[in-house]
Amino acid sequence: MPHKLRKIRKLRGTRTVGYGRIGQHRDSGSKGNRKVGRHKHLWSKIVTTEPGYFGKSGFTSPKSLHRKEQIINLSKVQEIAQGEKINLTELGYTKLLGTGKITKPLTIEVEAYSKSAAEKVKEAGGEIISSQNNGE
Repeated sequence: MPHKLRKIRKLRGTRTVGYGRIGQHRDSGSKGNRKVGRHKHLWSKIVTTEPGYFGKSGFTSPKSLHRKEQIINLSKVQEIAQGEKINLTELGYTKLLGTGKITKPLTIEVEAYSKSAAEKVKEAGGEIISSQNNGE
């Protein structure tokens, strides 16, 4: 028989595709993504013994969104600084923010910093040494 006249091609567009209205050909075949008997006759056992068996739950967001920044403001740096040079990375800080005033010319070493912090440090006559080339 020619390809275009097969039964499945003839019946495309009909509601039941030749299998009748009352459940014939429905739910047949293996679903492939679950174990035998887990969906009907072992339901209560599975629900009690394996509560997480059916489906996924929740949402896992990327780890990069949950990175904890250890921030410090310029006002605190002014208090902490004893000499002209301070290494915030060794102290456990990852980012320098520009809240507060700075009067001493300091050389600050930190991983990241804000634009306002960079401007205030330069105005005071200091500099920021960072792995980044510019502020965020």
